[in-house]
Amino acid sequence: MSQTAIQPADVTDELLATYETVIGLEVHCQLQTESKLFTRDFNIFGTEPNTNIGPLTIALPGTLPKVNKKAVEYAIRLGIACGCSISKRTIFDRKNYFYPDLPKGYQISQDKKPICEQGGVHISFKHDGKFTEKTIRFHHIHLEEDAGKSVHDGSHTETMLDYNRAGTPLLEMVSEPDLRSAEETGAFVTEIRRLVRYLGISDGNMEEGSLRADVNVSVRKHGAAQYGTKVEIKNMNSIRNMMRAIAFEERRQIAMLENGETIQQETRMFDVDSGQTYGMRVKETMNDYRYFPDPDLSPVVVSDEWLESIQASMPALPHELREKFVTQYGIPAYDAAVLTDTRELAEYFEAVCAQTTHFKAASNWLMGPVKSYLNDHHGDIAHFPISAQHLADLIELNESGAVSHSVAAQKIFPVMLAEPERAPSEIAESNNWLQNSNTNELETLVNEVIGAMPDKVAAYRKGKKGLMGLFVGEVMKKSNGTADPKLVNQLLAQKL
Repeated sequence: MSQTAIQPADVTDELLATYETVIGLEVHCQLQTESKLFTRDFNIFGTEPNTNIGPLTIALPGTLPKVNKKAVEYAIRLGIACGCSISKRTIFDRKNYFYPDLPKGYQISQDKKPICEQGGVHISFKHDGKFTEKTIRFHHIHLEEDAGKSVHDGSHTETMLDYNRAGTPLLEMVSEPDLRSAEETGAFVTEIRRLVRYLGISDGNMEEGSLRADVNVSVRKHGAAQYGTKVEIKNMNSIRNMMRAIAFEERRQIAMLENGETIQQETRMFDVDSGQTYGMRVKETMNDYRYFPDPDLSPVVVSDEWLESIQASMPALPHELREKFVTQYGIPAYDAAVLTDTRELAEYFEAVCAQTTHFKAASNWLMGPVKSYLNDHHGDIAHFPISAQHLADLIELNESGAVSHSVAAQKIFPVMLAEPERAPSEIAESNNWLQNSNTNELETLVNEVIGAMPDKVAAYRKGKKGLMGLFVGEVMKKSNGTADPKLVNQLLAQKL
């Protein structure tokens, strides 16, 4: 390499624009079954090391696997949600490789006949300031068991092994190379995480490793027919860091090509502190794994009756709810996207809408005061103290004119948070916050305000119409915020 060789940091946006980044993902999702994929050992995160293990997990001689039916059902649920073709007869294979956290010396996985094939996920992402929609295709989704966990003590001399995770059921979603940017990839994984949570098959917690991805990245000149040599970045368990790794890797590969270097197919890791990838090992080929059908496991046959029962139990999916919220409740598409971020939030919104016809107001409350409260308390809607019924009652109070929005949001709502068992109407009455629409009483207050500010009245009558807000504010003060603002405006306009 010459002394003037281009470094990744030297790759300008203009040079980057002459290349196309091609990205494919292998997303691994741990399933929330009570037991592991081929044994009754508990499938629980966070327990003491090597406590959720039995003879089969640690591969004692003479042990035989048995398929967890619930894990197969969860795989089919995801396949249905993604529009995949479900294999009516699927088999398990042995993927052979030696690594300390793999007790058997092979992993039970699926090769030639995965449980789900094709299908895809529809995503929406921001590109050049505008939202773009795209479908990312799957090649297939297969079931496999997870490996154990290697724990390095920091001395670089010893490695400890925790086999609690070994045998945990995994779904591996292998995408086609349809992704073209870090932003698209982030949106894709975000939608997968949302989907598995809606389906109730995984918590999708990336920090705990329930959802992680291997990212395959290559670059090629725009218009080139052939893909470039891909590099795999292993075990990305953060969407933000995955996007950072892609941004660095595309520049690294472009710099190498511009310098006349050859990109090697390899496995790399991402260093969070430096924001750079580094080589770990030369990438294995499929032949290295010596796949063959596991002789201890019979084929899994998915009957029409079983498939129909799974389809009948499917919940409403995010894209279905987004469409429903727009068409049935008449709220904007943006609101619908926010309100379907989680299944629990969508269900809460529908529960509120079952008690009120003011659907847009319900959306505004959830995206405004409710979301602010949840953000401040690092919580989700499942731990929100106010019931859907009481929030709907508050919306009705406000929309009917019984209380103003400022009183509802700034006075009644905080009391409801502290005392969620109290009805909003009772709170408003006990604190004298109900809006006053008595014309005679309000006319008296209007006359007092006008009489107290003759100079302002004269200025208003000479054309300073902006003073109307001052007059209204003074009347509201005198009424302790209970005056009907619309009626106050009408009375003031008449008097002035």
